[in-house]
Amino acid sequence: MIRVCDPQWVRFPSRLFFLGVWLVLGAFLLPSSADAQALEPRSYSNVPVGVNFALAGYIYGQGGLSVDPSVPLEDAKIDTHTGLIAGARSVGFWGKSGMLSVLAPYTDLSGTAVVAGEPRSRHTHGFGDPLLRVSVNLLGAPAMTLKEFVAYRQDCILGVSLLVSAPLGEYDSSRAVNLGANRWSFKPEVGISKALGKWTVEGAGAVTLFTDNHDFYGGQTREQEPIYSAQGHVVYSFLPGLWAALNATYYVGGRTTVEGDRKADLLQNWRCGATLALPITRKHSLKVYASTGVHTSVGTDFDLVGMVWQYRWGGGL
Repeated sequence: MIRVCDPQWVRFPSRLFFLGVWLVLGAFLLPSSADAQALEPRSYSNVPVGVNFALAGYIYGQGGLSVDPSVPLEDAKIDTHTGLIAGARSVGFWGKSGMLSVLAPYTDLSGTAVVAGEPRSRHTHGFGDPLLRVSVNLLGAPAMTLKEFVAYRQDCILGVSLLVSAPLGEYDSSRAVNLGANRWSFKPEVGISKALGKWTVEGAGAVTLFTDNHDFYGGQTREQEPIYSAQGHVVYSFLPGLWAALNATYYVGGRTTVEGDRKADLLQNWRCGATLALPITRKHSLKVYASTGVHTSVGTDFDLVGMVWQYRWGGGL
């Protein structure tokens, strides 16, 4: 077994990828409908074609955390314990590298909050809405085999992705806070990643679009305007596979209308966080991360900490 401190890691360039890439979880650090608030370092790195990923993790959240970011919570004291499983496969799209990934979260939620002026309590557990993500690197990251990837060095990558949330999670229309959102959401995104020696600077812009929820809080119809988001990351690689990132995101929009009544719930929120990736063996690695709300105008204000284990196989590994 080779450890990260072993100089053999440095002599095998292909292992830089296997210990340093965390594409699969980039968009999945929050419950499904809160993806506009996600912090996603290294979402557009290159990956050899044919590599598979299996992931399992745990996330703890506290504060005004809601699966639906547009639900205005006051004096929220909510705790969530989320277990997640995810899988992904690197693929080629007409000579461009890409990734297909899917995630299923299971959450235990408990706490109290004031919703529309009334105190509420909630304790529930079950599956949240599953997520499907498709990403393609348009420039700077061609589709390659593992053998070809050994000589690859990142410069500037431009990529696009689409994150889809399906309304299959636990939902009770008599409750304001649920694990599922009872509607579809679609998040197209454009991202860029520039390598500068051991440093990597990244940025991304996205819009999250929602279908209507026709069974909101007692059978009402609820519409939501798009949420626009931007995020940036500064990543530093200490050793092959050992890297850390500082992350920040801003999101605005998402005003809702319930039965024709337009609500004063426009989101204008900031979040920041940090990520640390730790290699264990050639096929196993661990990721830990944390994030917090910096400024919250309306909606969610919460803290998150979590860890995810990742296993890789296939593609000649």
